[in-house]
Amino acid sequence: MIPTEDASARKRHIEEKLQQEQETLSFIRESLEKSDQLTKNMVSILSSFESRLMQLENSIIPVHKQTENLQRLQDNVEKTLSCLDHVISYYHVAKDTEKIIKEGPAGRLEEYLNCMAKIQKAVEYFQDNNPDSPELNRVKFLFEKGKESLESEFRNLLTRHCKAVSPVVILDLIAGDDEIETTDDTALNLLPENIQRDLICISMWLVEYGRNLDFMNVYYQIRSNQLDRTIKGLKEHFRKNSSSSGVLYSPAIQNKRKDTPSKKAIKRPGKEDMLDSEIDSYIHCVSAFVKLAQIEYQLLMGIIPEHHQKKTFDSLIQEALDGLMVEGENIVSTARRAIMRHDYSAVLTIFPILKHLKQMKQEFDQVLQGTAASTKNKLPVLITSMETTGAKALEEFADSIKNDPDKEYNMPKDGTVHELTSNAILFLQQLLDFQETASAMLASQETGSSTSTYNFEFSRRLLSNYICKILGNLQLNLHSKAKVYEDTALGAVFLLNNFNYILKSLEKSELIQLVAVTQKNADKTYKAHIDEQLQIYQRSWLKVTSPVNEINMPVLQSTTKLKDKERQAIKDRFKAFNDGLEELCKIQKSWAIPDKEQRDKIRHAQKENVTGVYKNFWQRYSNVPFTKNTEKYIKYRVEQVEDMIEKLFDTSA
Repeated sequence: MIPTEDASARKRHIEEKLQQEQETLSFIRESLEKSDQLTKNMVSILSSFESRLMQLENSIIPVHKQTENLQRLQDNVEKTLSCLDHVISYYHVAKDTEKIIKEGPAGRLEEYLNCMAKIQKAVEYFQDNNPDSPELNRVKFLFEKGKESLESEFRNLLTRHCKAVSPVVILDLIAGDDEIETTDDTALNLLPENIQRDLICISMWLVEYGRNLDFMNVYYQIRSNQLDRTIKGLKEHFRKNSSSSGVLYSPAIQNKRKDTPSKKAIKRPGKEDMLDSEIDSYIHCVSAFVKLAQIEYQLLMGIIPEHHQKKTFDSLIQEALDGLMVEGENIVSTARRAIMRHDYSAVLTIFPILKHLKQMKQEFDQVLQGTAASTKNKLPVLITSMETTGAKALEEFADSIKNDPDKEYNMPKDGTVHELTSNAILFLQQLLDFQETASAMLASQETGSSTSTYNFEFSRRLLSNYICKILGNLQLNLHSKAKVYEDTALGAVFLLNNFNYILKSLEKSELIQLVAVTQKNADKTYKAHIDEQLQIYQRSWLKVTSPVNEINMPVLQSTTKLKDKERQAIKDRFKAFNDGLEELCKIQKSWAIPDKEQRDKIRHAQKENVTGVYKNFWQRYSNVPFTKNTEKYIKYRVEQVEDMIEKLFDTSA
C-alpha cells in the first residue's frame, strides 16, 4: 500500500501541471484568434489596394498611349525636316563648290577632294531620286570638271618634280651599295614626300570615284622620260670626263673610297683610252638602271593600284632598258665588224661588260619579276649575243695565230719579239681578269649553250686547253716565220727571243698555272726550245772557230822552218778567223736580244767558245815565223776578241 501522504503530494503535483497546461492552451487560443483577426484585416487592405491599382491603371494607360503617339509624331516631323534639309543641301552643292572647282586643287588638295565628295553624293542623289532635274546636269558637269582638274594636277605635280638625277648622286648611290653602309641619309628620294602624298591621294580618288586609269599612262610616261634622261645624263658625264683620271664622286663618298684601289684599266693593243671610258660608262649605266628601277618600283607601289603595278612598271622602264640593250648590241656589232677585219682585240670590250651583266643578272631578274616575258628576255638575249660573238672571236683568234702570214716586210729585222707574239700574250693576259666569262664562252662552243652552273675545275680546264692551243699555234707560226730569214742564225735569235718572251710572260702571270692544268712542264719545254735555238745560233760561229780549231795540227816551234804550204795554211786560217769575226760582229751587232739575262748568257757562252779556241790557236802560232807582215794576220788579241763579242746585240756600240 502507498502511503497516504505520498499520494496526496503526487495528486497536487499533477493538478498543478494540468493547470499550467490549461493556461498555455488558453494563451495559444487567444493568439490564434488575434492572428485570424490580423489576417482578415490584411486581406481587406490588399483587396482595397488592388482595387485602387486597377483604377489607376485604367486611368494611366490611355494617357501613356497618347503621349507615345505624340512622341512618334514629333520624331517623324524632325526626321522629315532633317531629310528636307539634306535634300535642300544637294541643291546648294553646285553653288557652294563651283568656285573651288574652277580654281583647281593646287595648294589645297584636301579641301578640293572634300568638295568633290559633296559633288559625288549630289550626283548620286539626283540620279536616284530626280534624274530629270537640271541640277543633275550641273553637278555632273562640276564632277567631270573636277576630275579633269585632278588629272591635270596629277600630271603637273609629276612634271614639275620629275627631274633627272645628278650623275654624281647616281655614282654615289652605286658606290654606296658596295663600299658604304646604306643609311636613310644616302637613300634617293625621287619625289618629295609631300608630293608623293598628294599623288597618292589623287590616284586613290581617281581609281575609286573617277573610274579613270589614264593617269597611270601619264605616270609611266613622265617617270620613264625622267629615268631615261638620268641614264643619258650619266653617259654624257662619262663622255665629258673621259680624259680625267677618275670618276667624279661626291666628297663624302670620295673620302670613304680613298683606300679603294682604282679600277684596273682594260688594255687593248692599238686601241685608245676612249674605249675604256665607253666600257666604264656602259657598266655604270647598267648598275644605275638596276638601282633606279628598284627605287622607281618602290615609289610606284604607293601611287599605282596593286593590280596595275607590274604592267605600269614594265612600261615605265622600257625606254631606258631598250636604250641599254641597243647600246649593248651596238658594242657587239662593233666587235663583230672588228673581228671581220681580223682585229680580235676588239672582243676585249665585250669581256668586262659581259662579266658585269652576268654579275647583275640576278638583280635584273628580281627587278623585272612580274614584267612581260619579252622584257625579261632582253638581258639574256644580249648576254647570249655577247657570248656567241666572244666565242667566235676566241675561235677565230686561235686560227689567226696559226695562219698569220709569213711576210718578209712584217718581220723584225733585228730578230726581236714579233708583234704577233706580244699581241697574243697580251690577249691571253686579258683573259685572266675574265676567266669565268671566257670559260662560259668556250663552254658555249662545247655544249652549244652557256653553262647554267659554274664548275670551277671544268671552266679552268677549258680555259687551260684554249691557252695551250693559242701557244701551240703561236709556236708553229713562229717556226714558220723564222724561215723567212735568210740567215739561219738570225732565225734562231728570233725564235729564242720569242720563246723567252713567252716563257717570261707566262711566269710573271697566272698564265703559267693555267697552262700547267693541261701541260705540267710547260716551262721546261720552253727552256728546251730556247736552248735548242741557242745551239743553232752558236753554229753560225763555226765559220769563225773552225779555221782555228786544228786539234790535230802539229805543234811548231819558233825555230822551225816552215814550208810554203804550211805558212800559207796558217795565213789562211788567221785570215778566215779575222774575216769571220769581223763579219759576224758587224752583222750581229744590229741584232737584238732585249732580255738582259739571255743577252749576257749568249755573250758569255760565245766568249768561252770563241776565245777558248782562238787563244789556243794564237798561243801556238803567234810566234811562228809564217809571215813577215804579222799585223796583217794576227790582228786581234784574245782580249780584243772578248771586247768585240761583248758588243754583240748593241747598236750603240
